Amino acid sequence: MSEVSARPARVDPERVARVGEALAHVLSPGQWRQDTETLAAYGRDESDSGVFPPDAVVFPESTAQVSAIFKACVAHGVPFTPCGARSGKSGGSLPLDGGVAVSLERMNRIRSISVEDLTAVLEPGVVTGDLMKAVEAQGLFYPPDPNSWEFCTMGGNVAENAGGPRALKYGVTRDYVIGLEWVLPDGEVVRVGRRTIKGVAGYDLVGLFVGSEGTLGVATEITVQLIPLPRKVLTALVVFPSVLDAARAVSAVLAAGILPRCLELIDDVALRAVDGRGFSFPSGAGSALIVEVDGTSEESLLEELSRVGDICAQQGAAQTLVARDESQREKLWAVRRVISPALRALKPHKISEDIVVPRSRIPEIIERLKAMGAELGLTVATYGHAGDGNLHANILYEGPHQRPLVDEALRRMLVMTVDLGGTITGEHGVGLAKREFLALEQAPALIELQRRLQSFFDPSGLLNPRKIFPALVRSH
Repeated sequence: MSEVSARPARVDPERVARVGEALAHVLSPGQWRQDTETLAAYGRDESDSGVFPPDAVVFPESTAQVSAIFKACVAHGVPFTPCGARSGKSGGSLPLDGGVAVSLERMNRIRSISVEDLTAVLEPGVVTGDLMKAVEAQGLFYPPDPNSWEFCTMGGNVAENAGGPRALKYGVTRDYVIGLEWVLPDGEVVRVGRRTIKGVAGYDLVGLFVGSEGTLGVATEITVQLIPLPRKVLTALVVFPSVLDAARAVSAVLAAGILPRCLELIDDVALRAVDGRGFSFPSGAGSALIVEVDGTSEESLLEELSRVGDICAQQGAAQTLVARDESQREKLWAVRRVISPALRALKPHKISEDIVVPRSRIPEIIERLKAMGAELGLTVATYGHAGDGNLHANILYEGPHQRPLVDEALRRMLVMTVDLGGTITGEHGVGLAKREFLALEQAPALIELQRRLQSFFDPSGLLNPRKIFPALVRSH
């Protein structure tokens, strides 16, 4: 008989206590917390994947402390799970087996910004938006911009290989991280990568560690490359009568050889959720695209937006509205950033997925998702980074009584995504939420290869357990 292994029992409190005792000479008061309020706060994230309170939360302030914490947890057989702002959407920082939550939020210094070398060195607890503002003050640009940039941290961005609207033109976190100070699961500290823009010596361990979702260790220092800040940025809102018109326009714009820095889709459900929240859409709007371009000349950018407007008009767009100043630009982006919380006003609960399909299949996936929602009696909102095929498909529902329907909808969504040549996650990661679906797009041999790689780095199996890979089936 085969069965999926059951959830392990909670950690022996005595073991956790021994970890605390072993760290007493390393940590200062307040860095080790076991009060109920703190444990509850660090048992959840933004994924709606459940609540898993740890047995203790520790707040290291240096690489040496992170190393000591990892060593103590391994020595006493206590699972440990790294976390930061807990803004993740995949359950990747949830301490599923309890143990110790290791929050890196206090390691929040930008150590240096080099205008000459076009690099910055920072700690993992630095808020992404703070880094963006700091380098822009020096005339430099850090392009990756997850929509939670106002509160998510760089350590979490590295763990999840975060993207954002500007990924269409500029790429994702992995494209900018060139060096890491990294604490391995056994507490060993290594430096990987470099501080130069180019370099190919040895294996690309930076590329391996970025996006490893807290299963191969954590970054305690991050070196990123920067680029010069674009001189001019223009933003426009293109209004369509239907989401399928807008989806077809995305492919048409890119096929015309135009590469905006952002090309964001807002479907009918998302538009309804945000309409009137600081911005009112024109009458008859059923969908919209936010288009942003950047460069050196405002004249050339206006010409580019004019071409985009013409192409969109051929696909059914009703009008193109160009932001006249920074205030109007911010209003447009505020609309995009508020979509996720605004959807909760339509229904009490939602699950947010971040599927990716080839751009040519965007109209088809949207149509199929709408039909699926109608069949199951659920509301589906589809918005996001349509320019690179990365859509945030949200399933809205009333409460726990609908959860079986929601689970069926999620399964169907991911199956159809892979059937269309896509992938189950573009930037949120697999974590807990999608681990049972990884096999939809990866062969068993490939999953096993990754398990072996994880075991090599973490033979104890104590770092962020039961994430990414499907639960093992054991025979009896």
